[in-house]
Amino acid sequence: MAWSDSVGGFFALDDDWERPGGTISRGDALFTLTVVALSLFVLELMRALGSLTEVDQPVWQQWLLTAIPALFLLTRRRYPLLTVAAASLAYWAISSYEPLMASLLSTQVSYFLVVLGGVAWARNRRTMAAVYGVILFLMFLWLVWGFAVGQATAGMVREADPDAWIAPTIAAPMMLSIINILYFGGAVLGGQVAWRSARQRMGLQTQTETIREQTGQLREAAVVEERLRIARELHDVVAHHVSGIGVQAAAARRVLDKDPEAAKGALLRIEGGSRDAVTQMRGLLGTLRMGEAPSDETGRATVGHAPEPTLADVADLAAARDGTALTVTHEVVEDSPGALDAVPTAIGHSLYRTAQEALTNVVRHSTAQRARVIVRVGDEHAEIEVTDDGRPRPGTSGTGMGQLGIRERVSSHHGSIEIGPRPLGGYRVRARIPLRTEES
Repeated sequence: MAWSDSVGGFFALDDDWERPGGTISRGDALFTLTVVALSLFVLELMRALGSLTEVDQPVWQQWLLTAIPALFLLTRRRYPLLTVAAASLAYWAISSYEPLMASLLSTQVSYFLVVLGGVAWARNRRTMAAVYGVILFLMFLWLVWGFAVGQATAGMVREADPDAWIAPTIAAPMMLSIINILYFGGAVLGGQVAWRSARQRMGLQTQTETIREQTGQLREAAVVEERLRIARELHDVVAHHVSGIGVQAAAARRVLDKDPEAAKGALLRIEGGSRDAVTQMRGLLGTLRMGEAPSDETGRATVGHAPEPTLADVADLAAARDGTALTVTHEVVEDSPGALDAVPTAIGHSLYRTAQEALTNVVRHSTAQRARVIVRVGDEHAEIEVTDDGRPRPGTSGTGMGQLGIRERVSSHHGSIEIGPRPLGGYRVRARIPLRTEES
C-alpha cells in the first residue's frame, strides 16, 4: 500500500492541474523537421558504411520508415497520449516489417522523445497512467513472444561466446529486458520530471502574480490610509483655527468699544492663528505633492513643509485658546526631567491633535468657561487630558468625525481613549499611549 502510494504521489495521479499544451507551434514544426533531417542523414551515413546491406527494401521505403517515427514529434505536445499510442503502433509495425530499420539509432531516439513527451505533456495524470500501462503491458507481451519464438534473441545467441559462464539463452533475454527497462523507464521518469518542473514553474508564476496583486492592494491600502490621515489633519487644522478665529473675533467684537487693547490682542491672535493655519495647510499640500516633486539623491522629495506639532507645542495651543470667552490652563507632569522632549514625534503629534480636537469641541459645542489641559509623561506612557466645566450647547451637535479621528489616532499607537461627561459636570477627553509596545 505504501509503495503504491509513493508511486501515485510521484506521478501526481491525484493532481488536478492540467499542463497547457496549446496549438502546434512553429518551434514544434522546426524541431520535427530537424530531427527528420538528422535521421535521414544518419541513415545515409550507415548506408555509406555498409550497415544496410541486409535491408532488402528500396531506398524510398527506407527513407519513409526512418522519417515516420520522427514525424510524431510534431504533435507530442498538442495530443500527447494519442501521439504516443500511434507512435507505439507504428514502432511495432516497423519492427515487424523490417526489424533492422526499427533498431536504427535515429528511430530509437525519436520514439524515446515521443514516450517522454507523452508523460510530460499529458493533461490528466490518471489517463496517462492508464494509457502507458496498456502500452507497456503490450510491449512486454510482444517481448515475451519474441523470446518464445526465438526471433528477438536469435542473432545474439548466434554470436554468443559458448564458453561464457552464463548460458547465451539466458543472457540474451536478460540483456534485452534490461535495455527495455532502462529505455522505457528512462523515458517515463524523464517525462514525469519534466511535468513536475512545469508544475513547479506554474506554481511559482502563480505565487508571483499573487504577490504582485497583494503588493498592489497593499499599495492602494497605504494610499487610502494616507488619504485618511491627511483628511484628519485637514479636519484638525481647519476646525481648530477657524473655530479659534471665530472665538477671538467674538471676543474682539465684545470689547472693541470698552477695551481697545484687549480687542487688539484678540485681533493679533486671529492674525497668528490664520498664519499658522496657512502654514500647516501648505505642509499638507506639500505632502500631497511629494509624488510629483523632484527628488534628491536619497530619493526624498525636495518639497519643504512645516514640521508637525508635537506634545511640547500643546502649551502654545492652550495659550492660543485662552481668551475672554474661554479660560484655558495648561499643566505638565513629568516623572523625570526631560521626559516631555523624549516622547516620540508620532506619539506627541497624535496627542497634540487629540488636545486640539478636544479644545475645538469645547469652543463649538460646550457652554464651558474654563478648560484644563494636563500633559503627563512617565517612563512607560504619555498622556493628555482635557477637561471643562460646561454642558453641551443645544443645536451644536457635530458629525462625530473629530472624535472618530481621535480614536483612530490613539488606537494606531495601541493606546486607550476616554471620551465622555464627568460625574461632577463638564466633559473629559483623556488619551493614554504607551511609549513602548510589544512589537517594538
